[in-house]
Amino acid sequence: MVVSTEHAPVDGGRGRRSHREVADALRDRIRSGALRPGQRMPTQAELADEFGVERGAVREALRILHHEHLLSDASKGSPATVAEATERAPACVGSVRPQPTTVGLAPRVAAAFEAPRVKIDALCLTSVSLTMAIGEPLRRIHAGGHKPAKVDVRVLLPSRDIVLAFPTPVDGGDEGGRVHRRWLDQRNAQGQVLRHNLLALRASHGLDVSVRFRALPFTPPVKLYLLNGAEALFAYYTLSKRDEEIGQESLEMYDAQGTQSMLFPFRRGDGLRDTTFVDQAQLWFDALWDTISRDLELAAC
Repeated sequence: MVVSTEHAPVDGGRGRRSHREVADALRDRIRSGALRPGQRMPTQAELADEFGVERGAVREALRILHHEHLLSDASKGSPATVAEATERAPACVGSVRPQPTTVGLAPRVAAAFEAPRVKIDALCLTSVSLTMAIGEPLRRIHAGGHKPAKVDVRVLLPSRDIVLAFPTPVDGGDEGGRVHRRWLDQRNAQGQVLRHNLLALRASHGLDVSVRFRALPFTPPVKLYLLNGAEALFAYYTLSKRDEEIGQESLEMYDAQGTQSMLFPFRRGDGLRDTTFVDQAQLWFDALWDTISRDLELAAC
């Protein structure tokens, strides 16, 4: 069963989407690489039919993207062209605000799946947010929507063999390993669902799919998602004290609500700072993957 989040359908009734929502969707495709520099945009009629809006909404959306220097060669009666990176306004990402992971991750992952080759790298504590976010593009594929030719997903998670910095009891002890076992059960369950949902695309749609996990020897204080080598989403795990039910007992713990962590977006081509951050984040992830991480088995405790 595919885990998914709720989103408005692309092919809803006329006028359901605003021109800003259409602009947001097309902007995501450009920045994810699904629409490449120099590529002709679909016609206004095609876009109106896809998004279920009037042509006036499409024209307004294209005008926004042209103003942001994401489109060029726009002329009446002829589709615009996706601008080269050198033509784009350096600060156009400034309007993209950090969002909680549950809000910001799913649309970015969905946009990444519009590309012909999908590459997602993730470093996190349990992969629950990624499992939820990836459900929507998988649902679209199963419903007959766009499907990429290849999907490659790599996930770095903490090793089962380490003493976690968090979650941890406030009193510092973990008698019987209850807190660790609870985290490990969640890590394994979410990873297994993620792997199953992605690998199911092989049998159902003949896609070339790779899903790999490796274990880190430390508790990551941050989470990181790298999408198609073009975008990095970064968030801090912020700890808080709260009571958790484990078994029949309430236990006071220090833990982080990863799904509510604020994601900061960085996109290649949106200025030197963002491009450098994406490059360095990818180098950091690759170094962890190739050096101190180890093969991870998503086995039961």
